[in-house]
Amino acid sequence: MTKNSETNIGEHLKFLIKSVEKIPVRIWDNDVNCSKHIARSIALAIRQKQQEGETIVLGLATGSSPINLYRELIRLHKEENLSFQNVVTFNLDEYYPMDADAPQSYFKFMHEYLFDHVDIPADNIHIPDGTLALEDVAGYCSQYEKKIKSYGGIDIQILGIGRTGHVGFNEPGSWLDSKTRLVRLDSLTMRDARKDFFREEDVPYRAITMGIDTIMNAKMIFLMAWGQHKAEIVKRSVEGEISASVPCTYLQKHPNVKFFVDQAASEQLTRVNTPWLVGMCEWSDDLIAKAVIWLSQKIDVPLLKLTDEQYNENGLSELILKFKSAYDININVFNRLQHTITGWPGGKPNADDTTRPERAQPAKKRVIIFSPHPDDDVISMGGTFLRLVDQGHDVHVAYQTSGNIAVHDHDALRYAEFFKEFSDTLESDGEEIHKVVKKINQFLGKKTAKQVDSKEVRSIKGLIRRGEARAGARFCGLEDDHIHFLNLPFYETGKTRKNPVSQKDIDILKELIEEVQPHQIYAAGDLADPHGTHRVCLDAILGALDQLKTNAWLKDCWLWLYRGAWHEWTIDEIQMTVPISPKELLRKRRAIFMHQSQKDRAPFPGEDDREFWERAEDRNRDTAEKYRALGLAEYEAMEAFRRWDFL
Repeated sequence: MTKNSETNIGEHLKFLIKSVEKIPVRIWDNDVNCSKHIARSIALAIRQKQQEGETIVLGLATGSSPINLYRELIRLHKEENLSFQNVVTFNLDEYYPMDADAPQSYFKFMHEYLFDHVDIPADNIHIPDGTLALEDVAGYCSQYEKKIKSYGGIDIQILGIGRTGHVGFNEPGSWLDSKTRLVRLDSLTMRDARKDFFREEDVPYRAITMGIDTIMNAKMIFLMAWGQHKAEIVKRSVEGEISASVPCTYLQKHPNVKFFVDQAASEQLTRVNTPWLVGMCEWSDDLIAKAVIWLSQKIDVPLLKLTDEQYNENGLSELILKFKSAYDININVFNRLQHTITGWPGGKPNADDTTRPERAQPAKKRVIIFSPHPDDDVISMGGTFLRLVDQGHDVHVAYQTSGNIAVHDHDALRYAEFFKEFSDTLESDGEEIHKVVKKINQFLGKKTAKQVDSKEVRSIKGLIRRGEARAGARFCGLEDDHIHFLNLPFYETGKTRKNPVSQKDIDILKELIEEVQPHQIYAAGDLADPHGTHRVCLDAILGALDQLKTNAWLKDCWLWLYRGAWHEWTIDEIQMTVPISPKELLRKRRAIFMHQSQKDRAPFPGEDDREFWERAEDRNRDTAEKYRALGLAEYEAMEAFRRWDFL
């Protein structure tokens, strides 16, 4: 192929992508690198305005999406002398009503994550006021609009996107000509906000937000979306028709907008999910498996029954030309999936492991199961956990965080009273216990939505979860010396928003890994966790492994990733599946039941009201059903894993 023909194919592919995607999208390997890129673009714009003696106006967003962007801007200020003296900011929105000093306020968020760390003049900061009397809001919103226009409009607008497709708090039903105003929040938006408010009843149902028209008048718009839970709305916003039911689609009309997404948030885009529908593909084994499984599921025909005609009719004629017949393709993909199934997650001793997902040797492996929260081990891989122990492997479980924010206040109070009454039955002096219990009672009795739990309350909540985790691990067959509570420092803020991973976190993980020298590590690879904790915990593990990679023993260690209660690996991504019998599924359920503080109604249930054990069982049964529908053996349930090459 000549260079000119390669160029023509590349240009043709770009044209095909543009015909599907109505907004330019850049896909990045991760949000940190992308945030640094956006920060550099903003810094360049700030400096250009400074050279011209002009002010630059930034429209700013809150939430988890821009946090790394703001961290990089702070770094540029401190390390590369980026000044914010000529910067004027207007924030998108604020809850209403909301005190400025409340932990959930966007006023507090912006100062904590940006303004308190740079040299921006206080008079240049504008954030909607959530403390106004209701009768004053309309006039205030009108003045907010006028002030933006007095600066010549917004030069660069930063946006995130909600799962309803909202930008700012412009919920479904918002019109293109809407201005800054008081709005009612969508029920899904309120559910997503529960993680920041601890109690459902504390989530405001209204907010002040810039309007769609205000946003559309910005000269340039950067929208950021991270994580698998944003993938569906990113696709609808980029590829769907413009509609008030998905307000983000209005951005298709903007002349200078860019979407920046990580790989997880891009996975529903046509060019990523089904690239054969966009143009020519480079057919790797993974992509072939993805396409064939997609076809089988799309037309509801088992793998081995797919025909040449069905390939041709569904945009996969290229595969027929490559392999000459559907049969050859079908059997290759069928065998690939068949080889992922094993009842021996630690490897089957004295067996040919050529096509098995795990090695036969050593027959008895040292294993670490990392659990971000104190219940992820049994929820996400309880059946595999039980089987590894039953098959005689040297299994350790390590709980990375205390999980102490995810305990109801009434449980903390109940345990505090238990301690007090228990101390009364002892002959020893229980005065100190009485003092602590009194402090807990007093705090919880007056606690408001603004308050982070006191040290004593966090301590007792952590003990509750520690006891439950220990009970679950013991149920799975572990001795206490194989149960590790790491309490990684990044988590211990008392708030849902955590600190970045530090070397202290990595050192704690390194110490355990060096002590055990495992042949297998299991870790959470869930990018859609509503807390974000799973993703941070995986980053910490990868950081530890990277610093340990010069050790020879680490070359014999395999890292298997499981998914949490929220999502499962797609079938083409799975590299090991462990079947679970009805009896084993019941044992897994009982292990999950040990986590009583999370039963019935967990403090942070996410978007799914089912209990964790129900979600886990439904997900495991769904995986088994998908394998069955593809023509493979039928099992009660299956747990799925994907191997990560960290070396």
